[in-house]
Amino acid sequence: MVPPTAAERGREVRETLLATAGELIAELGWNSVSTRILAQRAGVRPGLVHYHFASLPDLLREAAMRTIRRFLDSTTEVLDAAPSATAGIEELLSVLEKYGGPDPLTLLMSEAFMTATRDEQLRAELGEAIDRFRRDLTDRLARSGHGSPESAATAVMALLDGFVLHKALNPAITAATITPSVRRITAIGDESAGGPEQQPQHREVGETP
Repeated sequence: MVPPTAAERGREVRETLLATAGELIAELGWNSVSTRILAQRAGVRPGLVHYHFASLPDLLREAAMRTIRRFLDSTTEVLDAAPSATAGIEELLSVLEKYGGPDPLTLLMSEAFMTATRDEQLRAELGEAIDRFRRDLTDRLARSGHGSPESAATAVMALLDGFVLHKALNPAITAATITPSVRRITAIGDESAGGPEQQPQHREVGETP
C-alpha cells in the first residue's frame, strides 16, 4: 500500500481539525474551545492548529459555517425534490422536528448566531448563507405560482426559525401544530392548493348564486 503523501496527510489533519472544532463548539460553547483542547481531542500537536489555520477564530468560523452551509444545502434539496412549495416546506418541518433541543446542530447554530453579534466576518458569512437559502425558497415559491414569493419566503423563514426556537423550550410543539399556518402562507398559487386563489364573482343585489 502506497503511504499517503505529505499533502494528503495535511488535508486529513485539516479535515480532522474542522470536524473536531464543530463538535466542540456544540459541546463546550464557542468561547470555551481552546487550541489545547482542540488539539487534544483531534489527536494532533497544538502547533498544527496554527499551521493549517491563521488563527483559532478562523478555524472555528470555518467549521461552523461548513456545517451550517451543508445543512442549508440539504434543506434546499428537500424543497427541490418536493412536488410543490407547500409540500417541500411541510417536509422541512418534519426534518426540523428532530432539532430544537440539545442536539449538536441546534447548539452549534445557536453558538454561531450569538458569536456573530460580535464577529463581523462571521455575521457576513451567516447573512450570505441565509440570503442564499431565502433566494432558493423564493424561487421555489415563484415556480409554484405564488403571487408574492419574496414576502411569503420571509414569513416562512420566520415561522421555521420560531418553530425551532420554541420547540427547544416546549417539546410539545410539533410540526403538525404549525402546518396549517404554512399552508395559509403558501397556498395562493401553489399547485398543491389547487392553483391560484379564486376571486369571488361579483353579483348584483338580490341575484341568486
